[in-house]
Amino acid sequence: MEMNQGLAWTKPSRKNMLGFLGAWGIFFAVMAAPVPKGLSPQALCTLAVVLWSVIIWVTEAVPVGVTGLVIPMLLLVTGALPKMEDAFAGYVAGTTYLCLGAFIFASLMQLSGLDKRIAVAVLNVFKVKKADELIKGMFVTNFILSLLIPATAARGTTLLPIVKGLVEVFGDTPEERRAKSAIVIQSMVYATMICGVVVMTAHMPNIIMVNLFEKKFGYSIGYLQWFWLHAPMLILWVLIYYWTRWFFKTKDVHIDGGVERIGRMRKEMGKSTPIERMLLGFFCLTAVAWATSKPLFGLDVGAMTIVMLSIIFIPGLLPWKWNLIQKNTTWGTFLFLAGAMSLSVAMSKTGLAKYLAGLAQPLAMDQHWAVALLILMLATHVIRIGMLSNVTAIAFLAPVMADLASNYGYNPIPFTMLVCDVDTFAFLIPTQVTVGVLAYSSGAFSMKDYALVGLGTMTIAIIFDIAIMAPWYAFNGLPLIP
Repeated sequence: MEMNQGLAWTKPSRKNMLGFLGAWGIFFAVMAAPVPKGLSPQALCTLAVVLWSVIIWVTEAVPVGVTGLVIPMLLLVTGALPKMEDAFAGYVAGTTYLCLGAFIFASLMQLSGLDKRIAVAVLNVFKVKKADELIKGMFVTNFILSLLIPATAARGTTLLPIVKGLVEVFGDTPEERRAKSAIVIQSMVYATMICGVVVMTAHMPNIIMVNLFEKKFGYSIGYLQWFWLHAPMLILWVLIYYWTRWFFKTKDVHIDGGVERIGRMRKEMGKSTPIERMLLGFFCLTAVAWATSKPLFGLDVGAMTIVMLSIIFIPGLLPWKWNLIQKNTTWGTFLFLAGAMSLSVAMSKTGLAKYLAGLAQPLAMDQHWAVALLILMLATHVIRIGMLSNVTAIAFLAPVMADLASNYGYNPIPFTMLVCDVDTFAFLIPTQVTVGVLAYSSGAFSMKDYALVGLGTMTIAIIFDIAIMAPWYAFNGLPLIP
């Protein structure tokens, strides 16, 4: 049969091929290796899948959506998670459907033009002329949202369509493409996670630690005390801002036409349409539903997202057919997220995460407190490569760190906060935090750029935590060494 003459055959790059062959080579090498003492065969299989996934993601050798299907399959066939419901656990996780809702809401806002209208309004409020000014304005927006919306993933969902609209204001020159990467990563990932650490109710791991401290040690931390203890983290954002600005070279990237252009865009858009007003009202209602879903209805945010989607798709409310909506929905990223969630479950269930944490304990013993913290922080970041959910990671790590503190002779309260807060800044690959996956769905940056800028960001966060936060806790009556 003659090949279609119009078909353009895309040749894989050298990076793609090396990544593909290297990933499978490492996978089979680990699978063939003897099981180390203290590690279960299932955990070794999980390690093989983790390494395969990381190499594939970083080299982008296989479409990310495909990896979301391959990962559960590998967990199943290797015996890491022999039950189908465990191997594909990511496909029934609440966070997965929160993100799917985010993608569909973003599609609706894009079709209506509401994302662009909100973006132009944000630019107008902050009188933005340059990419850097936009990033600062979005940090302020993020901080305000952190006081209102109690989950980082929900805030990321709220921001996704707005940020996508903001980057569309820029053109396609190399400088503007770099600016788009900086805006999305800073606005959706770094700012969201830093504000989450500072505001106690804005990040579920905070609540996990506060509950642990009260039940295990009888030590209560209130809302304002938590804010005061973590307020220096706002300075950390400044350091990360300058690092990201240097990395992406965004200092002098202007919006073409500046404030005048934004004014013209507002005039050209005219008055808001009925569908825009309806979607905006519905989106605000959804944000309230996310904030109150657990206390009022006993539903997690994923289930509440499906409830809200079922309302918006009542016949006659939307003017578009489903095929147009689904065309603008990032289904590949949804699959990517579900697969990463399954990998996170496997690391916890097979004991791989606990084993990796245990490897660091003897290395940190009898070291200076700063060196011990550094070793443990690096170890947690290694563990976090395969764990998407901050909630899952801290639910596992916080009790482990609280118990380890006594072995080192440290105060468990500041010790646990120092290690677990740094765990939040896991920015090597997008799958380490849910908002990273949401940001990746924008298509504004590559895995390589995310990893490189993230490596610097994580380094800054670790140094800041040891050099600034540890003395700050001591100053406020929580010294690491009693």
